[in-house]
Amino acid sequence: MRRQALWLNSNRMTCALALIGMLLAPASLHSQTMVTITVEDSRGAALQGATVTDSAGTLLGRSDYSGRISVACSIPCILRVNAPGFVEKSLELSTATVVQLEPAAKSEQVTVTAYRAPLGLLDSPITTRLLTQTALDTTAAVTLDGELRQLPGVELFRRSSSLVANPSSQGISLRALGSTSASRTLVIQDDVPLNDAFAGTIHWLEQPELAIRSIELMRGGGSDLYGSSAIGGVVNLLPVRPVSDQAELRSSYGAEGTYDDSLMLQSKRGSWGLLTSGGVLGTDGYIQEAPAQRGPVDIASNVHSQNGMAMAERVRGPLRLMLRGSGFNEARGNGTPDQTNGTRLWRYSTGGDWQAPRGGSLIARIYGSTERYRQTFSQIANPTTLRNSEALTKFSLTPYNELGAVAYWSQPLGAGLLLVAGADTHDVRVWDREQSFGSTATLTNLHDHQRDSAAYAEAMWVHKAWTLTASSRMDWFQNFDGKQLLWNGGDWTPSSTQPSQFDQRFFDPRIGLSRRIFTHWSISASGFRAFRTPTPNELYRSTQVGNKLTTPNGNLLSERATGWESGLATERHWGSVRASYFLTQVNRPIVAITTCPTCSPILLKRENLGQIESRGISLDFELRPLHWLAADGGYQYAHATVTQGSQDLGNWIPEVARNMATMNLRAQRQALGSLNIQSRLSGHQYDDDANLFLLHGYFRLDAYASHDFGKRFQFFAAGENLLNRQIEVSKTPTTTLAMPRTERFGLTIRIGGLENR
Repeated sequence: MRRQALWLNSNRMTCALALIGMLLAPASLHSQTMVTITVEDSRGAALQGATVTDSAGTLLGRSDYSGRISVACSIPCILRVNAPGFVEKSLELSTATVVQLEPAAKSEQVTVTAYRAPLGLLDSPITTRLLTQTALDTTAAVTLDGELRQLPGVELFRRSSSLVANPSSQGISLRALGSTSASRTLVIQDDVPLNDAFAGTIHWLEQPELAIRSIELMRGGGSDLYGSSAIGGVVNLLPVRPVSDQAELRSSYGAEGTYDDSLMLQSKRGSWGLLTSGGVLGTDGYIQEAPAQRGPVDIASNVHSQNGMAMAERVRGPLRLMLRGSGFNEARGNGTPDQTNGTRLWRYSTGGDWQAPRGGSLIARIYGSTERYRQTFSQIANPTTLRNSEALTKFSLTPYNELGAVAYWSQPLGAGLLLVAGADTHDVRVWDREQSFGSTATLTNLHDHQRDSAAYAEAMWVHKAWTLTASSRMDWFQNFDGKQLLWNGGDWTPSSTQPSQFDQRFFDPRIGLSRRIFTHWSISASGFRAFRTPTPNELYRSTQVGNKLTTPNGNLLSERATGWESGLATERHWGSVRASYFLTQVNRPIVAITTCPTCSPILLKRENLGQIESRGISLDFELRPLHWLAADGGYQYAHATVTQGSQDLGNWIPEVARNMATMNLRAQRQALGSLNIQSRLSGHQYDDDANLFLLHGYFRLDAYASHDFGKRFQFFAAGENLLNRQIEVSKTPTTTLAMPRTERFGLTIRIGGLENR
C-alpha cells in the first residue's frame, strides 16, 4: 500500500511538473506561423504545382508559378515536398527556405512555358528545351541570340550575330519557318512580351545577362496561351530573383574591340527583396562585305549598347508583390558612313502572385514600354562593283508607346486535374516620321493604333501513365485610328492613301496527348492552330538592307498556321533523347516578294503569299555518360517550301537550311576548371524568295574555358569561329560574312551568398 501511495504521488508530481512546463513554455512552441518555401529543380528552375504536406500527409498547398508557397505550421515544421517527376523530400524548418528537388531520373527536363505547369520530358506532348544557368554561363557567345544557337533549328532571319546584324534582320526562326523583319517566334519574360511592338524584331542586347537565370524554349505553335507571333514557338527568359545579399561582376575584352561588362547586386531583408543589374556590351566590329567586293564606302559594322534593370518584391504569406523597371540604349553602324540606327527603350511592369487556399494561384501583371527608334538609309553608287560612294536617301524616327495587362488563374481539381483560365490585352500606339531625300524629297508623319484582347482556358489531366492537355484562346485584333500626313511646305495635309482600318478575330485551339511506356519511354502527339498579326512596320514602313529595298503593304492580312507533331522519348540515368516529326502550314504568310530584280536598289514588296509548309524531323539529346562530362545538342531536317501561290511555288523558304545540327561538350573538374566545346553545322540556304542568291553551308566551332580561384574569383577565355571559316551571312546582292575568329578573356568576381547562381 505504501509503495502504491508513493507511485501515485510520483505520478501526480510528474503530471504537475508537465502541466507547469506546458504553461511556462514559450508560445512559439504551440502557435502557428507562416513559412515561405521556394521549390526549384536541381538547376534552379521554379516548380509550379509542387505539393507541400505535413507529417500526417495533410495537403497544405501547392507552389505558384514562381515555385513559392506559404504554409501555416508549428515551429519546427516537419514537411514533405513533392512534384510530379521528382524525388520527394522531407525537411524540418523554422524559417523561409529554398528546397531543390532531384528528378526521378537525373536527366529529367522540366519546363513550365508550354502549359503554365511543370511537365517532365516523358509527360510533355510537345518538344521543349531548357538552357540552364550553367549552359548560359559557359557559352562562348557574348549575346543572347548566340546562346540560343546552342539548340538545333534556332536561327535569326539571317546568320549574323546581333552584334553586327541590322535590326531589321533580328527576328528569330524556329521550326524552319523563317521570318522577315518580324519574328514568327514570341519572346517573353515574366509573362511580358519582349518582341518589338513596332517591327516584331528582338532586342537581343536589351537584357542584363547576369539577371537571366535560365531560358525555356518551346517549339511549335503557342497562340492558345500566348497569342500573336507564337507560330514557331515561345522563348521564355526566367529572371533571377533576390534570395540573399550578394554581388557579382563579370568583365571581358577581346578581338575586334569586343567588350562585355556586367554587374548584379541583390539584397534580401525579411519579406523584402531588391535586385539591380546592368552592363555595357559592344564591339568595334569588322567589315561585313566579302574582301573581293569591298569598296571605299565600306566600313566596320559595330554596336555600342547599355542596359540596366531594377526589381523590388515583397513576399508576405501567400502574396508576392513586384515592381520592375529597365532601360536599354544602343547605337549601331550598319556598314557605311550614312547607314546607322539607334534605339532607346524603357520598360516597366508590376503585379502580384497570390497563392490561394486549396492549391489555387492567381498571377497578374501590368506592363508597358516607351521606345524611340531612329534609322538612316542610303543608296550606294555601283553597289556590286566599285562601291565608291553613297547618298543619303531617308531618315526615319519611330517612337511608340505600349501598354498591356495579363492575368490568369490556375486551380487543381482533385487528383491529376488542373484548370487554367486567363485574359490579356495589348495596346500599341506608333508614330513614324520620315524624311526622304533626292529629287522627290518628302516629309511624312504616320500614326497607327493596334490592340489585341483575348481570353483563354486550359485543362490538364494526368492519370497513371497518361497526360492529356487541351486549351483554346479567342483573340480580337484591331488596327485602327490610322492617319498619314504630308508636309506641303506650310502645313500638314492628309495623303492620298490612308492607313487601313480592320478588325480580325482568331480562335486557336491546341490538344496534346502523351503516354508513358514502362518506366523510361513515352510516345506523344499534339496539334495546334496559331496566328501572327502584321506589324506597323510591315504595313507602313520601307526597309533596306544592302541594295535590297522592301516596300510596305497596308492591305496585309494576318498569318494563320496549322500544325502538329508526334514524338518518341526516352529517359535514363545517363540522359534523355527525344525524336519528333513535325509539320506546320502557314496560310497567307507575310513575305518579301521580289518585284524588280534588275533595279538598283533591287525592289521587293511585302505580300500575303498563298502558303508555306515546313515538315521534317528533329532529334534532341542531353547525355551525361560520366559525372564530369555532359553532352547535348541535336539535329533538324526540314523540308520548308512554298506550297501554294501564284509566285515562288516550290521554292525554298528564304533563310532556312534543310539540315542543321549542334553538339556541345561540357567537361568539369573542380581542381582543373571547366571546358565547353560548341559546334554548329548548317546546310545551304537561299537569301531571297526567288532562290537566286545561294548561301553555302558552314561548320562553326566555339570554345569556353574557365578556372576558379577559390569561391569568389573565376578567370575565363572564350573563342568563337575558332577555325576562322568564311561563313556567308547574306547576299544583298553582294556577299556579307559572319564574324571572323574572335577571342575574349575575362574575370568573374562573386561576393556574398551564392545561392541564386
